Order: sequence, then structure tokens, then C-alpha cells
Amino acid sequence: MSEDGGVRIRGADGSDAAVIARIHLASRAAAMPYLPPQRRGPEEVTRWVRDVVLRRCRVWVAVRGTEITGYAALDGDLLDHLYLRPDVRRQGVGTLLLDEVRRHSPDGLVLHVFQRNTDARAFYQHHGFTVVGTDDGARNMENLPDMTLRWIPDPR
Repeated sequence: MSEDGGVRIRGADGSDAAVIARIHLASRAAAMPYLPPQRRGPEEVTRWVRDVVLRRCRVWVAVRGTEITGYAALDGDLLDHLYLRPDVRRQGVGTLLLDEVRRHSPDGLVLHVFQRNTDARAFYQHHGFTVVGTDDGARNMENLPDMTLRWIPDPR
């Protein structure tokens, strides 16, 4: 087994929506306990993934064996989502997903992260992202202060 535990990355499709929704909800609950309580149930989040995320974004999933362990969604140059099952954090899965997104983003990436999400901020800083702006939370539905991070590829 490789260091990444035999994880492969593939494009997501509609049949992945329910699993992506479960990962989204579980990851947010585990990694960001300061978020307001989730008002949407798994069925509603699954519909959102299927009808919005998978249609608007390019989405990849990380698969170990037959199980999806994480996902990333790219909307233009915006890394809109990168979430992992809580039990696979710190195993290289996020890096594999980020590497896939970067391959499809030759001009760089931007993303938003909650200021309180110190683990995510450290992950992105480790991968070469820098802070390019902050916000008081007015632009996100959680109304929590966030930051805009940017990654610019090294010139070749």
C-alpha cells in the first residue's frame, strides 16, 4: 500500500451526491464546531450537491478501495469546497485532492476560509497559499469572519 493508502482521484458524478453530502456535513461538524447548527438535513444537502455543486463546479472525489473519503469542487478559479471524512484527515487525502485541482488551475486558485479554521489555514499555507484579504462575515451565510487565500503557481 502506498503512503496515501491507495487513494485515487476521479471525477464525481450524480451518483456520488449522497456520499459527498454526508462527507460535507460530517467534516463541517467535526472540523468547525463553532459553526451555527446545521438547518439542512442530509436529503436537502444531497439535493444541493446534485443540483448545484455538481452542475456548477468541476468536482473530484478521493476513493480508497470502493469508499469515497473526500471531495473537492472547483468553480472557475475558486476552490469552492475541499472536505474530507473526519477519519481520514492528516493522511494525505486533502493534498491529493488539492493537487488534482491545481492541475486544472494553471493560473492559480483562490478560496475562502473561516478565520477560526486554523487547521485549514495551516493546510493551505503549507501548500503555498497566501492571505490576500479578510472579511467580517457579511459575504458568507454563517456570518463569520473569513479570509481570502490565493495560490499562484511557480513560473516555469
